[in-house]
Amino acid sequence: MGKGLMLLWLVAGFACADADLFPIRHAGKVYPVVSQLAPPESLRPCCAFGYDLHVRAVGVPIPVYQIGNVLTLETLGHHHYNDSALGAVKNIVGLSDEKDGLIYTQRGGFIDIAHVRDTADNTLYLFSRLLPELGQHGRYFYSEELGVRRIQLHAFTPPSSMPERYSLTAWLAGYLAFQLAQWHEIAQWYGFQSVPGFSEEISAFSPEDLYSNLLGARLAINVILQGKAGTTEAYNAAMDVELHRALLQLGVATRSETERKFRELDGDWWNSKRRVPDKFLVLKRNYNLDHNRLPTPVAYEKTPPTMLTMPSVVAGYQLARLGELQIYPGASMQSLPPPKTFYGPSQFQALATQAEEADKTQLSRFQK
Repeated sequence: MGKGLMLLWLVAGFACADADLFPIRHAGKVYPVVSQLAPPESLRPCCAFGYDLHVRAVGVPIPVYQIGNVLTLETLGHHHYNDSALGAVKNIVGLSDEKDGLIYTQRGGFIDIAHVRDTADNTLYLFSRLLPELGQHGRYFYSEELGVRRIQLHAFTPPSSMPERYSLTAWLAGYLAFQLAQWHEIAQWYGFQSVPGFSEEISAFSPEDLYSNLLGARLAINVILQGKAGTTEAYNAAMDVELHRALLQLGVATRSETERKFRELDGDWWNSKRRVPDKFLVLKRNYNLDHNRLPTPVAYEKTPPTMLTMPSVVAGYQLARLGELQIYPGASMQSLPPPKTFYGPSQFQALATQAEEADKTQLSRFQK
């Protein structure tokens, strides 16, 4: 999204702040929290932007992408915390009652439900790990994405009030989960492949991705602050309610309306003549990694967009000083230059901007 257009929306007062639809909440008391929660096993199958997509390699399964990928409010299915690789397999072959795909909203643009669910699950997992040890120096490791992903926590004195401590942990978990999402976009562009041999560049910085991830973090924080993180069953049920509510507030479209939006954007955001996984099937990308986000502006949409925010300060604490995602050199970093020590969030935008400049050059040559 162009920052000039974002600023114009804000100055003109046309953007709808998420304080109206998604207010910043805090817990009134401390609730039970699920213990010994397994980390999310793997990312859900991703949706290449577009609909009625075709695959370039006929007969060769490409599990990274959902091809029949248009959803409606009625076909979302039921959320399942992603603690098993079997869940991803079920999603690929259509046996899961959790459905993932793309859905259009008037206030939030296109929403990728897989990205919403993934960041929500990372938020819950991090919350369950952080709460017992909040304020202690420590680290948690995730699997490699080009580099070794490490959640680094810094020592500090947490709030004396237990409800404040509970709330601060929820917001810190969502903050860190969104950093994991930011890095995933970077890793895809620089050569990460969750399935060896299948490029994921088609999905890197897709225009709906990070807005969807931020929405997932905010929904999971709401679920946690409502006291629905005591069991995965309670969390799953509450995520169904929160996702349904959020999509309604964002002005969710019908299937035919979503498909019409795809057709309107054919040749601008995507190229229906290309096949998955061709990178330039997707023509429009959003390289902005900001924690406060408007949806990528959609042509012909007159409804004011909703800005989603992730507060930088909660209960007087700057979240950036409490913990961060760090990326250390991995076994195979593809085209990503190895860092001197590690990549931190302050360097993520520069990597995204380099990707943007390279894509401009490549796309101009591709279109000649």
